[in-house]
Amino acid sequence: MSWLRSITLLLAAALLGAAMPAGQMYRVDAVASNLSAKVPFLGLGSKTAGFPDVAGTIQLDRSRPQDIALDVTIDATKLTASDDLTLSRLKGERFFWVERYPTVRFVGREITMTNATQGTVEGDLTVRGVTKPVTLGVTFSKSPAEIAPREAITLTGKTRINRYEFAMTSYRLIVGKHVEIELTARMVPQG
Repeated sequence: MSWLRSITLLLAAALLGAAMPAGQMYRVDAVASNLSAKVPFLGLGSKTAGFPDVAGTIQLDRSRPQDIALDVTIDATKLTASDDLTLSRLKGERFFWVERYPTVRFVGREITMTNATQGTVEGDLTVRGVTKPVTLGVTFSKSPAEIAPREAITLTGKTRINRYEFAMTSYRLIVGKHVEIELTARMVPQG
């Protein structure tokens, strides 16, 4: 009787899995995507780092937009800055330490839509080997419920982090602790 129950459970799981749509998988268009990080500097202005090498995927189900699978990886070794000294410091051991930690990664688990095109994604950000929960405010160029099956979409995401939580504690007197992060990702259908 236990083998019959096992077969019944296996068949039920297979039927439920077949009934649930997997959604559309998209990949980041690296040419049309970027990330920037801005931090207060000397209390008078700010410094901005650019991350032009963005890769990743997003899986969206038009009928269940809350079921999101977002995975974005940034190549920290290719970060840019306004001057050579800032660039050197950002890539060094006191900040991103790109020789040891060459990537930054965000993995989104769940989205809560606040209207047709905006929402918040709960996920985990990993920088310098430290992973912390982060809420990413997102805006889609079009409502996920209205995206045609093979249509590209642009996702803009914003968040604010405390750099100290990611072991970037140097230059406390001249560099602010909160970092404003903005991601623009053009997502193109995969497959």
